[in-house]
Amino acid sequence: MTSSTILLILLAVLIAIGLSYFQYIFKNKNVQRITWILASIRFLAWLGVLLLLINPILSRKTFETIKTPLPIMVDNSSSVVNLNAKEAAINLHQKLTSNSALKDKFDVQTYRFDSSVETSAIFDFKGKQTNIDEVAKHLKSVYRNMVFPTVIISDGNQTIGSDYVYGFENRNKVFPLILGDTTTFLDIKIGQLNVNKYVFHKNKFPVEVFLNYSGSKSISANFSISQGNNILNTQTVSFSPQKKSAILNVLLPANQIGLQIFKASISSKESEKNSYNNSKNFAVEVIDQKTNVAIITEINHPDVGALKRAIETNSQRKVTVVKPQEIKSLSDFNVLILYQPSSNFRSIFESNSQTGVNTLIITGPSTDYALLNQVQKSLIFKMSGQREDYSASFQSEFNLFATEDIGFFQFPPLQNAFGTITTNSNVEVLLASKIRNIDTNAPLLAFAENQGKRMAFLMGENSWKWRMYSHVETKSYEKYDVFVDKIIQYLSSDNARKSLVVNHERFYNSGDAIEITAQYFNKNYELDEKARLTISVVNKKTKQSKKYDLLRSSNAFKVNLDGLEAGQYEFLVKELNSNSSYSGSFEILDFDIEKQFVNPDVTKLKELAVQTAATAFMPNQVDDLIDTLLNNADYKAVEKAIVRKTPLIDWVLLLILIATALGIEWFVRKYNGML
Repeated sequence: MTSSTILLILLAVLIAIGLSYFQYIFKNKNVQRITWILASIRFLAWLGVLLLLINPILSRKTFETIKTPLPIMVDNSSSVVNLNAKEAAINLHQKLTSNSALKDKFDVQTYRFDSSVETSAIFDFKGKQTNIDEVAKHLKSVYRNMVFPTVIISDGNQTIGSDYVYGFENRNKVFPLILGDTTTFLDIKIGQLNVNKYVFHKNKFPVEVFLNYSGSKSISANFSISQGNNILNTQTVSFSPQKKSAILNVLLPANQIGLQIFKASISSKESEKNSYNNSKNFAVEVIDQKTNVAIITEINHPDVGALKRAIETNSQRKVTVVKPQEIKSLSDFNVLILYQPSSNFRSIFESNSQTGVNTLIITGPSTDYALLNQVQKSLIFKMSGQREDYSASFQSEFNLFATEDIGFFQFPPLQNAFGTITTNSNVEVLLASKIRNIDTNAPLLAFAENQGKRMAFLMGENSWKWRMYSHVETKSYEKYDVFVDKIIQYLSSDNARKSLVVNHERFYNSGDAIEITAQYFNKNYELDEKARLTISVVNKKTKQSKKYDLLRSSNAFKVNLDGLEAGQYEFLVKELNSNSSYSGSFEILDFDIEKQFVNPDVTKLKELAVQTAATAFMPNQVDDLIDTLLNNADYKAVEKAIVRKTPLIDWVLLLILIATALGIEWFVRKYNGML
């Protein structure tokens, strides 16, 4: 409280005394005891009112002790049970959280993790995937800019995510408590199997198999790939203490159309502790057609290479890059991509008016817009010779096909000629354009359909930067490539639009996220947000049926079918208001990745400890871990002073006291007949 405020309060006291004296004592010849009481009450009322007018700020200081957080992360995946370490994990957690010395020094907090992280001290060890890298991301988010230790109770076997050794902050020590028997057992396993999801009929497709061995003697193993009772490939593989792994490449024939299930197996004469990891099922879908895409361009540009790579990520697509004068027959292609068409493209447009191949037109500074205005009527271009950068704005109401916002607003801008672009009524806009966050009311990526012919327009060059930016943000090209694939899928299809469109995979691995999405369109082919969609799933073998509701998301309806057992399933999606329906099938392959492990990954956990300047401990060394944490002088509680400043006018009690004083004064005066 400042000196000026104190002087004002003293002045308020004097004024309150003066006013009370003037009202009750001054010129009062009959001053009695009751008069002094009333003057005192009036003094309190006047003083309260004056204090409210002055409104001094009252400060109150309190002290709070902030302890260093100690997150204890417990592996809740099923591999802990498979390694017979469930009881050890629970006991270790109990011993750490019940230690009074640790609780005095640290703010002990318990988390459990499998594919995700959640705050919980209840463990069921049923997680289907393990992502220790997600633990690192969670700690960075929750304890930002803090220095603290972390205890991870885990076997260290990660099934998804990036390498967790380098995911944690180096300044924060990570102390692993290693679960599971570290004794080395003889074990042969199929570590990884790579195969394309789609192959083409009457072709051969490659299968890449990674085999791993742990043991102290030389052995021979038999590897085979079978389909039903037919063995398609077999070979002998040798292992030794020096040769711990092998990579096999096998070519298999695709003789039957449709979903084909295969089984890879490896066996030896030696007995193994875990034989579950000796086999792995995989599936491919054999198709009898391929989408041929032509990128027609006169100029060399990084966009062309980026488009080719993105499209050919899907093995069903084949891309050919040609110049306008070199292309012979447009009917050889399913989709045409015309990159910055100039006047030399006139013959292409004229030929395609007869052929009717669906087209993606990408414009840029080298585009002949006068030609575009002549050969199509969906967009009208009025462009100048100046260049401008256009950013993207995702339009969530787009409903031609299911897609999601992959962060378009953050993507680098595309460069195009400056001007206005007018759309006709049959144009659907997926991405609108902006100039420095100002809406232009013009499309950046748009689609049109006229008399069964589909066209798409991307207004601007340098889309290769989008693919690069997506990779930087997500560490993968997948999201952007899927986005491009959906555009090509839309253009390569000539089917009439259906009211109910359902997207799903033909097969899933056990433990994978099984998500089915659906869109329902009304008679005007607008996405109907009031649709009521349900799905019935039936196991073909057991005939067990389950029914779910599809929930509304941004531009589709979704259902998550996680938890289904391995097997073949049929499903029926139905819209209840119109009785529109879609039937399909999928198969869940019997593959539990958490059963692949025989030992904990001691090497990785020790590397993590070394990377963060900490130490890894075994379960029987938990007391040493507790002593290490308690004796570390870097982790000290911090006493924080908290000063709370409150204006006097916020004190409701003072208002109550003023009202009470005036009320008492009135009753006293009334009682004594002074009113």
